[in-house]
Amino acid sequence: MGVMRTSNWRPNFLHCFKPTDPNPDSTKSKKNGASSSSNRISLLDWSGPQSQLSVMSDLSNPVFNLHIFTMKELQKVTSNFTRSNYLGEGGFGTVFKGFVDAKLRPGLEPQPVAVKVLDLDGSQGHREWLNEQRVLVYEYMERGNLEHLLFRSYAAALPWLTRLKIAVGAAKGLAFLHEEEKPVIYRDFKTSNILLDSEYNAKLSDFGLATDGPEGDETHVTTQVMGTEGYAAPEYVSTGHLTTMSDVFSFGVVLLELLTGRRSVDKKLPIREQVLIKWAKPFLKDTQRLDQIMDPRLEGQYSIEGAKKAAALAHQCLSHHDKCRPTMTKVVRTLERLLELNDISIGFFVYIVPSEVKNEKGCVMKCVEEKNCDEHKNGFEGELKVEGRRRKRHRSSKSKKGCSSS
Repeated sequence: MGVMRTSNWRPNFLHCFKPTDPNPDSTKSKKNGASSSSNRISLLDWSGPQSQLSVMSDLSNPVFNLHIFTMKELQKVTSNFTRSNYLGEGGFGTVFKGFVDAKLRPGLEPQPVAVKVLDLDGSQGHREWLNEQRVLVYEYMERGNLEHLLFRSYAAALPWLTRLKIAVGAAKGLAFLHEEEKPVIYRDFKTSNILLDSEYNAKLSDFGLATDGPEGDETHVTTQVMGTEGYAAPEYVSTGHLTTMSDVFSFGVVLLELLTGRRSVDKKLPIREQVLIKWAKPFLKDTQRLDQIMDPRLEGQYSIEGAKKAAALAHQCLSHHDKCRPTMTKVVRTLERLLELNDISIGFFVYIVPSEVKNEKGCVMKCVEEKNCDEHKNGFEGELKVEGRRRKRHRSSKSKKGCSSS
């Protein structure tokens, strides 16, 4: 079976499982399952196969807005997982594109979906479920993940306001998780886990490392150190202590990537620039040098004030002291205000016009197009530089010995 969840800006957590025991022990179900009065299921509730039927019943509650699919239905929406619907592969398994609508299930809104099929030989997922058929059904995100859009070199750079919009959407996802009655720590926040729809609305994906946060008087949870190099908070790496502030640090790394256009770790760069935080952090509070680390592909077309405030926010998020980092709610408020700034500078456009003509004495002349110039009818070589609405024309020449240009 498959479970699909839809929502507005909240992250989609779509899961699927196949229960094996038709009569699970009632005691274990009560212990591992969620209370019927709770609005969220603890991640620990998914850890044992004995609790699957109990959890499945809870998930059917309208509060979760979930759709549960059979494997037969998933085969139908993907044309039996045909190669033509193949999208790619990841740590979880193979991903196929599908389409659901009211013909499949009354009440379903027509929409494309991405169907992930677990690779049983993979390392991701609960050990107890490795022998089960497991499928996740996601809302299909047309523009793929942020990593692909931000770092590919063959496409136009993401505009400044688009980058801010993505940052706001991703920040809202983390804020939602952190502010639950039982907070959730995402633990693997990075550009490849931020998916974007056609309008660049961001949603979080891949909750494989997510875990319940501390409750009551607890200050942290202690776990095995896991995640992606370059994104993990220093206190988590050194002690295994995990808090929501660990996610805030990871968000700071992603925000820094959006500002600089560089990966968190890039072994192709000079040694001192390979780790983004070490290289860029000294510039974040130095407003006079901030432009030195801004993504050159933006070509200066960004809000100067917005860049300064975004850099200051990134610096806070990347503090070595977790208590000095802002909450994700504060991060959202700060970023939303930056979207309202209108001091974005307009860059210039340079167009090179090829031209080459000869004067009466046979000398090669390089010049810029002039109106009513008969010589230019045969072509010319020069430069035409356009800045905003103004044009500047320059004439230069190169002559042989004994020749003069006019």
